[in-house]
Amino acid sequence: MSESKKLCYTVSEAAQMIGVSRNYAYELVRQGQLPVIKFGKRLLIPRVQLEKMLDKEVA
Repeated sequence: MSESKKLCYTVSEAAQMIGVSRNYAYELVRQGQLPVIKFGKRLLIPRVQLEKMLDKEVA
C-alpha cells in the first residue's frame, strides 16, 4: 500500500511528513496536539485527522 493510501501512520512516519523529529512528534502526542489511536503499545495517527489538523492550522 502506498504511503498516500494508508489510513494511519506511525508516529515516525507522521513526523517525517510534517518535518519534525521523531522525539518531538512523540512529545506532541503526549501533549495531545497530534491525534492518536492506541493499539496496545502501538500508536497510530489517522491520516484524515492529521490532514484536517494541518488544514486547520494553515487557515
